[in-house]
Amino acid sequence: MDAVTELGWGCLDTPVGQVSVACSDAGVARVRYGPPAGPGPAGGSLASVLLEAAVEELGGYFGGDLKTFTVPVDLSTARGARRTVLSVLHDTVGFGQTITYGALAARAGLGSAAAPGTALPPARVVGQIMASNPAALIVPCHRVVAGTGLGGYSGGTGTDVKHWLLVFEGAAPATLDWDPAGLRRGPRAPVRG
Repeated sequence: MDAVTELGWGCLDTPVGQVSVACSDAGVARVRYGPPAGPGPAGGSLASVLLEAAVEELGGYFGGDLKTFTVPVDLSTARGARRTVLSVLHDTVGFGQTITYGALAARAGLGSAAAPGTALPPARVVGQIMASNPAALIVPCHRVVAGTGLGGYSGGTGTDVKHWLLVFEGAAPATLDWDPAGLRRGPRAPVRG
């Protein structure tokens, strides 16, 4: 049986839309925007206990009462530099803080030259790792920003969610249209550059 079939899923409604979380017996293995990708865990299992804690902590985070997640994270599907970068991010970039892609690459020991086996600069490698983060929010890829601004975000509705989260955490200034109750659901005004 592969690890995906062993995950137990749950979800909660948040100001940025529905967020689903999946736990293994080792911890939070997936956090994604949208509905659960599988069934709930078997009752009484360690995964079900961890899932209940994860959903409660995510609710506390979005309620403004929790700044540090304590549920264990299961990064067993990540290997090499991906696992290192995600672990460093999880362990060192706290609520209300941001770090650039390049600074995270350096902190994770990727150096300043192209990563081995690729022509990509380390900051780009970190960007790709953030785009494939299995446990968004708890492993806070929204806190990784470009040196020139917000940077990308592949979760939820993209950079709207990233911006909302950073304003919510106090890491970015609120704009006049920022709504603490959540993302606007209606048509958006065009962005002027």
